[in-house]
Order: sequence, then structure tokens, then C-alpha cells
Amino acid sequence: MDEMDFPTPDVPIESITPADLKADIDAGDAVTLLDARMGSDYEEWKIEGDNVEAINVPYFHFLDDELEEDILEPIPDDREVTVLCAKGGASEYVAGRLKERGYDVNHLEEGMNGWARIYEAVEVERYDGAGTLIQYQRPSSGCLGYFVYDGDEAAVIDPLRAFTDRYLEDAEELGVDLQYAIDTHIHADHISGVRALADEGVEGVIPDAAVDRGVTYADEMTLAADGDEFSVGDATIETVYTPGHTSGMTSYLIDESLLATGDGLFIESVARPDLEEGDDGAPEAASQLYESLQERVLTLAEETLIGGAHFSDSAVPADDGTYTATIGELRSNMAALTMNEDDFVELILSDMPPRPANYVDIIETNLGQQVADDDEAFELELGPNNCAASQGSLADD
Repeated sequence: MDEMDFPTPDVPIESITPADLKADIDAGDAVTLLDARMGSDYEEWKIEGDNVEAINVPYFHFLDDELEEDILEPIPDDREVTVLCAKGGASEYVAGRLKERGYDVNHLEEGMNGWARIYEAVEVERYDGAGTLIQYQRPSSGCLGYFVYDGDEAAVIDPLRAFTDRYLEDAEELGVDLQYAIDTHIHADHISGVRALADEGVEGVIPDAAVDRGVTYADEMTLAADGDEFSVGDATIETVYTPGHTSGMTSYLIDESLLATGDGLFIESVARPDLEEGDDGAPEAASQLYESLQERVLTLAEETLIGGAHFSDSAVPADDGTYTATIGELRSNMAALTMNEDDFVELILSDMPPRPANYVDIIETNLGQQVADDDEAFELELGPNNCAASQGSLADD
């Protein structure tokens, strides 16, 4: 049954916006969620938090005229419950059925699709380069991006196509000209915004090392090779080639203060090595990742900040609310960074999560080999990112 087919409840149902729900979770308020999606969808991707109690009862259980008591049993009747689904139709219907029985309920506007449109900007306070550095955070998928601005110029690293207008609006609000849109690699979990921003007059930058994967639009882009630099006001963005996650994986050192590592290194894990050449090529890519980390990343100053392109549910933000950590902190907290090569390779091949949803279509879209309109692109990237090598955190608590 399509969500548009659900009847309007006979009783009025209050709604909560995704932004307000996120604010409640961030504030530490106790939140109870009734997720009315199918169990498989719920298990793959859901809203989580230390103060979140989530219950999964699929919507079809509420279609019968009489609701079975065993269906209602896990749903608390002593507190407010927020019902959610994929797009908001089923949740409003389910909330109506529950309210008729005396439950205190509301429903999440636009469901998980609305949750996926939350995109927050948090200043990286420990950044001590020229200008100001912002970390964009997408809690639904753990995607991170970076916006550096100084004087009247700015650049964005790892932009998402779904938020093309956001970057342009932020630049306008700050009174800066968005000069560069830069990708670290060919992403497998979301649709890149570099080409969309290039269509708006921003200079698109992709790694030169990624072109051989079959990029169809390379002639329209600036190709960043190891050591190349891009100026943003008085800030400098230096290209640092760090293959491993992919053959073209490239990091960017922002004014010698923060290394945007893409999917090479996160604050709680390292990259998975199997998304380009599959399981057969993963051991060689893992060795390449080890070399990149040891020779290109960990040789930087201990106080250099690391900012990856993702964070997981287990990641703990820094005091400024960003998912960043210094090299010194990561070296102390993540044993994988001090292992020998053989042990490192064995570790990261041992516990990889499922591959990102629709990753083949997403890669082909990002290569330009496949076309997806904005709605199709948004649907493709819904779900967890799963770009780390481990199902859990590799960092010490």
C-alpha cells in the first residue's frame, strides 16, 4: 500500500518536525519512537541515541478494524510517543489509530525522508588556520562536509547534491564567493554535489587519480594532483594523495590545521577497502591504505585535526560538537594506527559491515556513467553510509 493511500485519521494528530525531534534528542530529552516501517527497513536504518527508545511495529498491523492486544503491548501508554514511517503517511494513520485508544502520540513530518534532509553546520573551534572552518553534519547517514571561508572567498569539500542550494545560500549569507567545490574521491554512499555546483558557476575539483575509474566529465573539472594547492583568501588547501579506500582517494590539508580525509580515516575507524575492486582487491587496497596512513597522514604534526567524510552512531563528538580529533588523540585511542601492516590488514578485513545501499548505482552516477534526477538521487542515498571498515568503533572508549 502506498503511503498516499492511507486515510486521514478521524482525530487530529499533532506532528513534530525532524529538526525539532533532533533538537529534543540533542538536548538529552527522553524520546520514544514507534517506527511503523517494515522490520527489514528498520533494522537497516533507524534513528538512534542514548536517550532514544525505539519500537518497531510495522504499519500493516494497524490496518485491521480491531487491534490485537499483543500488537499494542510494547507501546508505552504513560508517555508521548512519536510515530514515524518512510514519508509521513503511514505514521499519521497509525498515530490516529493509537490516539483513538487514548495514547499520547504525534507523528514525524515527512518521516525518514524528512530526517534525511537535516543538515547542520557546526564551527570547528580548534581550527587555527586562516579564516573559519565549518563542518556540515547529516545525522541520517553520518555524512560530513567542510566549508572554509576567509576574506570574500570560500570552498566546500565533499558537498552533497541534495544540499546544493544550501551551500550557495550559506555563501551568500556570509558575503563570500564560493570558489571551489572539491571531492575527495568517487563516493559510494551519496551523490556528489560537485557537478551541480559547477553548473552554478563554482569551480569543480576532483582528484586526478580518480579519473581512470571512468569519470565521464573530467574535461569539465579541475583535476587535483598530489601537492596542488587552492587559495581561499589567505587560507591554503593542499592536495594530499591518500589511496586505499579507493585508488583515487585524496585528502585535503586546510591551512595546515585540519586534514579532510574523506573516507580514508574517521575519528573512530578507518576506511573499508572493498568498494572499488571487491573482495578480491580488498587486501591490496588495505595495504595501500596502511601505507597512506603511515606515510602521508600520521607524519603530520600531532596537533593536526582529522576530519573524515563520515561519523558513525558510536562516534563521540569533540567539545565543539564536531566530529574531529587530533592525530595525537587518534594515535592514542586507535590501536589500528600503531599496528604493523599484516595485523592492520587482518583487522580491517575481519569485520566489515554490509556494503552501502545502492552503492553500485551511486558509484556509476558519481562517475557520470548513469543519470539520476534529483528525486532519484535522494532516494538512492537513503540509509546508513557503511564506509568504515568495522561494524563497531576501533577507538578506545
